Parts: sequence; C-alpha cells; structure tokens
Amino acid sequence: MHMQLLNNDRVIVFDRTDFGRSNLSLPNGKCRDDPSDQSLKHDCTAHSAEYNVLTNSIRPLMVLTDTWCSSGAVSVDGYLIQTGGFNDGERVVRFFQPCSTCDWQEVSNGLSAKRWYATNNILPDGRIIVIGGRQEFNYEFYPKSTATSTNNQLFSLPFLSQTSDTYEDNLYPFVYLNVDGNLFIFANNQSILFNYTTNSIVKTFPQIPDGNARNYPSTGSSVLLPLNLNTNLLVEAEVLICGGAPRGSVQQANSGKFIGALQTCGRIRITDPNPTWTMETMPLARVMGDMTLLPNGQVLIINGAARGIAGWEMGRDPVFYPVLYLPDNPAISSRFQVLNPSSIPRMYHSTAILLRDGRVLVGGSNPHQYYNFTGVLYPTELSLEAFSPPYLDSEYSGLQPIITAPVSYTKLKYGQRLAMRFTVLNTTTTKVNRKRVQVTMVSPSFTTHSYSMNQRVLMLNTGHVLPVSKSSYGMAVWTPNSAFLAPPGYYILYVVHQDIPSEGVWVHIQ
Repeated sequence: MHMQLLNNDRVIVFDRTDFGRSNLSLPNGKCRDDPSDQSLKHDCTAHSAEYNVLTNSIRPLMVLTDTWCSSGAVSVDGYLIQTGGFNDGERVVRFFQPCSTCDWQEVSNGLSAKRWYATNNILPDGRIIVIGGRQEFNYEFYPKSTATSTNNQLFSLPFLSQTSDTYEDNLYPFVYLNVDGNLFIFANNQSILFNYTTNSIVKTFPQIPDGNARNYPSTGSSVLLPLNLNTNLLVEAEVLICGGAPRGSVQQANSGKFIGALQTCGRIRITDPNPTWTMETMPLARVMGDMTLLPNGQVLIINGAARGIAGWEMGRDPVFYPVLYLPDNPAISSRFQVLNPSSIPRMYHSTAILLRDGRVLVGGSNPHQYYNFTGVLYPTELSLEAFSPPYLDSEYSGLQPIITAPVSYTKLKYGQRLAMRFTVLNTTTTKVNRKRVQVTMVSPSFTTHSYSMNQRVLMLNTGHVLPVSKSSYGMAVWTPNSAFLAPPGYYILYVVHQDIPSEGVWVHIQ
C-alpha cells in the first residue's frame, strides 16, 4: 500500500495492520498486541518490510499502529516521517531511520488532527505540511515545536470542504511546491495556488475542463512535470493529471456497475499569468494508475484498472500495459507510447517508485478488506517486480553514461557550481553527442493510492561538455539556487545522454 526509497538504497514497504496475518513473520518471536485491531488482537506477522535493492532481500519490520491510508515524506536528514492512518494510528507520527538494524519508532498524538487519506509535502524550510484527510478540512505542520508557535496550530482550509461532495472525491489531494514558494493544491476537479504562510489563496485556477473528479475514490494520478533550470528566464512549472473516473462512477460501482475509466489527461502551466488547461488523450483509459517521473524527464504511467473506482472490489479489467509520456514532444498526438505489458494485475493498493538504477519497483494490489488469496477475481498480490523502462534496453547500453564524479553522498549548497565527470560504457563504438547531455536531480517519492508525494525532477543548468580524456568527459553544473525549486534533503543525481540515464548517485542539498 505504501513505499518509499531511502538514501541507503532500501525501500520501506508497508500495509495496513488490520488485514489479518501476513505471510511474513516478525523476527525473534516478536508479536504485536493491539486491543483496537479489527482483525487480530495478537499478531506475530509483519505488516512492514525493508527491501534491500542491492541484495534483493527482505527484512521484516514492526509497525505497531494502523497505517491504513496514511501518508509520508522524508526529512532533511533522510528519516522517513510517516503520519496518520486509521483507528489507533490516525494521529500517530512514525519515524524510520535509514540503517540496517533500525525499526519503526512511533509517537502517539503527534498530530493535531486525525489524518486518514491526507497528503504530505516538504516545504522550503524543511518542515512537512500535512493537508486534509477524511473530514479534516485543515492542515498542520510537522515537526511540532515545544514552544508556542504556528508549528503547533491547526489551520482551516475551506477549499477542502468546498471540493468535498457526497462521495468526497478530494482525498489525497495533489499538492506541489510551486517555484514561487506557494503550493498548488488540486482536489476533486478544482485547484488553487495557496500561500501557507498567510493562510490565503493566491490564485484560483480554472476547473479541469471535463469537470470529472480526479482524486480518491475517483482515483486519477498526477505529477509536477520536470522543472527546467537550464534557462535564464523564469522557471516554468506544469502539472499533469491523468485518468480517474467519470461523474457517477462511485454511485454506479456501489450498485455493482463499473463504468469505464477516463482516458483523458489535463495539463496546466501553473506559472502562467492566465493559465488554461490543455486536454490530451491517453492510448488506454485508466483509474488507479501510478505516474512515475523518470530520470530523463519522461513520465511512466503504470498499474490500474479500465473500469470502476478505488475501493473494496470496486475495480475491473486490470490495465497491464504501461504507457510512456514524453512531455517535450511538440505534437500532442506523439506524446504517448504503449510499452510491453506485465502479467500481474496491479489495482487497488498497488504502488510504483523509481529506483536509483533507473528501474521502477512495482508492488502490491489488494482490492479486498482482508488478505484474500483464493476464490476471488483479483487475489491479494504480495510480489514485487522491477519494470525496466525502454532506456534500459540492451540496444542503448553503449549510450549509457557512468558518473565518475561527484561520488555518492556529496553535500551540495544552493546555487553551487559543481564539477561533474562521466564516461560512457563503450566509447570505441559510441560517439558522445555532447549537445545531448543533461544532468537531472530526482527527489524519491512517498507513493500510495496512485499518488507519489514529493516526487520532483529538476533539469539542472549545465555548461559545455568537454572531453577530459579519450573516454571521459567533464562539465560544470549549477545546483538549484533556491529551496523553492528544490526543498532540502536527499536527491538522486543523474547524467542523461541522448535520453539514456546513468545510474544515479545520492546527493544532499541544504
């Protein structure tokens, strides 16, 4: 249900705690006793795990309180800060430190309000803003302060109540930090630019043209398209929202009728003085899809269903074919490419995240109220699989760069000139196209319910690429000059040559 890549190349995976017994035992005879659990009061199985990407191994973890439909973000120092959930977990804050022996730490009543289906976003000052949730039309900040301050307050956000209809359709709102420091917030079919420091709406955007809801349970997906810093002009920011369910789908699904999902995407440049939506058509209709930003600036659309909505037994016809979206193609009709299919249905409660090596880790799918492996249309799915985007095809291996400098965990400052070096795998047969080299910085996402929180790609300002030796090249790169562009924390740095990315290296900006 939830996944986050941490800076030690391990992925924290977790589910709700009240599904019943999992197939993964807790270590050393540990058990969880929870009198408020709806399924098991005494449970010796794990509902969270650490997946080690480099060794392809799993370590069970113990999460105590219910994380069902919770949210998360990574702090400046690399800790996973995980908030809310259901029942005894609705106001809990959980911490996970990236280390080989660490486990979850939990703080009861760490939140001022119940947070179930809320959204977390990292702010330029390193704080996390927690927005919304079921019947919570407000927001708060984390961490809290011991002193009296605005950090400890609960702030009303009427926009959330105004976009909540009978079936809600505004849970897990899409939230992005704009390049001016304000927040773009999309809920249902409406969006605003919001100043969280003054608790005021800066701008109201036009309604998405088809008027259909795009948030849970009419679940579409969304990304902030890559920010191009390779310009002397104002950095532009664009939001893309794809898929979802037509109006009336929730009512129909509740009565056993599953309407075809939306095939449209809406794209809007939120930095324009008078922004308007451009509508595009995907090759395949999709609800509950995941949109993952790739290191070369393209967007992978994966998972989901062709009919129905998000919810227990509410989706039909899994979509096995991923789609690639090329945002820079000038012709709208040429922006989508259908890719090779999977064979595993990934529907409600499935996830997808980018790994440092450029693959996309895909996992989960459980459209049932409890774990259910037999006698159902779409059994509970416990596997992880790695999807390799086209740039990892063997035919492109001679184009793939290898970063030789900087090394992983290099500390960066804002507006810093950074010297980079790279080679390519086979310079005897490949000529490096120095005009088609780009450096990107990617912020790993917290992904749940078809939305990747804090996902961000920056295309850095890059100088001329110059040969250093027969097989090595160097260039100067300038880091983002503001935390409005790149909130502080860990990013993955890539060199991209003719749309083929290197394996990334971890960097930390502050």
